[in-house]
Amino acid sequence: MFKKLDILDEKNPKLRKISKDATLPLSDEYKQLIQQMIDELTYSQIEEYALKYQLRPGMGLAFPQLGINERIIVIVHEVEDGVFDNYVVVNPKIISTSNEMIAAEAGEGCLSVNREVEGHIKRYARVTVEGFDTEGKKIKIRAREELSIAFQHEIDHLNGILFYDRIDPKKPFYSENELRLI
Repeated sequence: MFKKLDILDEKNPKLRKISKDATLPLSDEYKQLIQQMIDELTYSQIEEYALKYQLRPGMGLAFPQLGINERIIVIVHEVEDGVFDNYVVVNPKIISTSNEMIAAEAGEGCLSVNREVEGHIKRYARVTVEGFDTEGKKIKIRAREELSIAFQHEIDHLNGILFYDRIDPKKPFYSENELRLI
């Protein structure tokens, strides 16, 4: 039975706290919560379920968005129509980045931000992320393009940063000549 998550709104001060490292291996309770996060993110990207459960589309969630200030992120990436790759990273760290910067042309959104926010966010085109799986095994993920943006966005949550904090107020938009828009 699907049960919708209670995602904190941007006004909640818990979203501005820096999260502490999670203890490994994760508890069964946390593993169940992660499965719930995967289910909701997957359903939110399938129109039929998104309508049925009234879900806003999203591809990532971080534990702070659920009021738990621990360093755990979940990303559900649709690699082709109806086919998803799930990423669960405990205590993630970006260990390397590309020189190239990109931005999501339509801007970024966030399940904790229930309004439109205009502007481009400069992100690395490629990142390598290290962390642990739910059992405590070390993992390394190389992400590019929109997946790279998602990892940077979710890791920001662990540091109390919301995406719109990264929009340059003096220059909220870039042209294709200045930055590659994807």
